[in-house]
Amino acid sequence: MRANFIFSEVWIGLRRNLTMTIAVVITVAVGMAMLGIGLMINAQVTMMQGFWYDKVEVSVFLCGKNTPMPSCKGKPISAQQTKDLQGEIQGMPGVEQVLYENQATAYANFQKTYAGNKLLVQATTVDDMPTSFRVKLKDPNNYQPIVQALQGKAGVSQVTNQKDLVNQFFGLLDKLRSGALAVAIVLVLAAALLIGNTVRLSAFNRRRETGIMRLVGASNLYIQLPFVMEGVISGLMGGVIAAVMLIVAKVFLFEEIARYFAFGSQLGWDSVASVITLTMVIGVFICVLASFVTLRRYLRV
Repeated sequence: MRANFIFSEVWIGLRRNLTMTIAVVITVAVGMAMLGIGLMINAQVTMMQGFWYDKVEVSVFLCGKNTPMPSCKGKPISAQQTKDLQGEIQGMPGVEQVLYENQATAYANFQKTYAGNKLLVQATTVDDMPTSFRVKLKDPNNYQPIVQALQGKAGVSQVTNQKDLVNQFFGLLDKLRSGALAVAIVLVLAAALLIGNTVRLSAFNRRRETGIMRLVGASNLYIQLPFVMEGVISGLMGGVIAAVMLIVAKVFLFEEIARYFAFGSQLGWDSVASVITLTMVIGVFICVLASFVTLRRYLRV
């Protein structure tokens, strides 16, 4: 009987404040979705950093016949210079491995990397590809001495550290993550205020019923429970909608991004499930907390 009464009160409260309830659900859903996307970006960045930082290399591009770099001065590197330079790089402290990449191999890698841009691939020939050394370092963070030692050497057109390029990309992702989390915090605060207003309005509309319940000796928890349940239901509904939005983001956003990265650095469904669970728990907790705080201040039981 008591359970039936509580559920009937919850239904009455949701029905009387339908527009406010819908606003709460939508705000919670969007806020939890933004929070979830921020957490998913964080998981993706962490996974990619762990995957790529161990694979970054220093690329030493060599002078060819058509190399426009001023350091080459129109003179291609000779076979003997190439061999001597490879031995010199291999003997440098901190160098783990040196791989020579000829024009054919460079062109094959170019075709794989830009397979989606057929016009660019068709407009590029094998002769356009530079030869290079791929230098694998024992410590990817200690690349400055290698780069400084190789820049300006005879036969070297350019020295590129891949970690600088990777860090720029990760910096962009960090900004996206911070922006998503900032928007999520604002929306969560807005949801808490909406929940508080909804509970206060519901308590005001039912002040006569709650007054009678106090007169007959009902406990504070029993009086507060229908209002808290309204917040829980709103939080759960918002969490479910946010979960759907996060699944859609995984399929249409993160899966598309993953196509451009190596297998092993992709965001897994286990991480998505953890994010969905966490956001639903946070959403319900915020709704319950906002309901309790509002009731203590406005219901006076």
